[in-house]
Parts: sequence; C-alpha cells; structure tokens
Amino acid sequence: MSTIELKKCGVKFDPPALVLMYMDRKANKLRLRTMPLRNFDKSSKLENVIEGLKSKQAKYVAHIQPAQLLRLLTIIKDKLNGMSLEASLARNDALDQIDPDEDLNKLDEETLWRKKLLMDKEFEKNRKKPGDPEFQYEVTEEFETEGPGIESAGWDSDGSDPEF
Repeated sequence: MSTIELKKCGVKFDPPALVLMYMDRKANKLRLRTMPLRNFDKSSKLENVIEGLKSKQAKYVAHIQPAQLLRLLTIIKDKLNGMSLEASLARNDALDQIDPDEDLNKLDEETLWRKKLLMDKEFEKNRKKPGDPEFQYEVTEEFETEGPGIESAGWDSDGSDPEF
C-alpha cells in the first residue's frame, strides 16, 4: 500500500518542472515536491520525458494519470514554444476531446498517443469487471442481418467452405 495520496499537481515554467502536492500518510503531513525536467526544451519528445520521470520519480509519478501527465508536459512545451497559457489550455482542451469521426491516421505521434490514453481511460471507466453489480459472464446479442443501411458480404452468403 502506498503512503502517498496525491492532492494536486501543476507545472512550473522557469525552470521547467512538475509540482506535486501530496499527503504523506506515514508522517501525516502535507508535502510539496518539485520535480525538475532537466534537458527539457521545445523539441523534447514527451514520451521519452515521461519514461524518464517514471524511472527516476516512480514513487510520485505513479499517482498521476498518464493523460494528465501528458497534458501537464504539453502545457510546458507549448509555453517554451511561445504560446500563452490561455492558448495552451484551450489547445489542450481541444486535444482532450474524442471525435468519433476524426481520422486518427492523420495525427502526429504525440497527438495519437494522447488520444489513445484518453480512450483507454474512458474504456477503463466503462468496463464491467467480475464483482461489479452489472457484470454478466456471457452476453449474447442478436443483430439485424439484413435491412436498410446494412450491406451483405457476398463472400459469406452461400455457407460453403472453400477447399484449400
């Protein structure tokens, strides 16, 4: 069991750093930890920065949701690129929206990774696990096989298996 309960997290711009406020249950004290982001600049790859933080500050970084950590680092990177805080927050809010019609194949690596983290978070929130009140082991659904808007796949219609 962890002795840390994360209360707040934020960023510091000069020098770039993550700031965590947490309750140390062992000492029963509220603590503030600043984690400097050494060699972080406007061209830093965020995935590498996160992996570095996980290896050096695992005790603290493990309590931050991956999507939130990515958002905080993106805000710092935007600021280093000359974007205002308000513009960065608005951009991050737009990036945190999942549009079902968006073509994810056209996104850059970091944006795609961020969208995947958001989808994973949403999946975990909606997932029904054994022990949940609504959990059913085997769910059978009947789907309409023909009708408006449903196309028939000709390759599967005769029911015979081809010989190989």
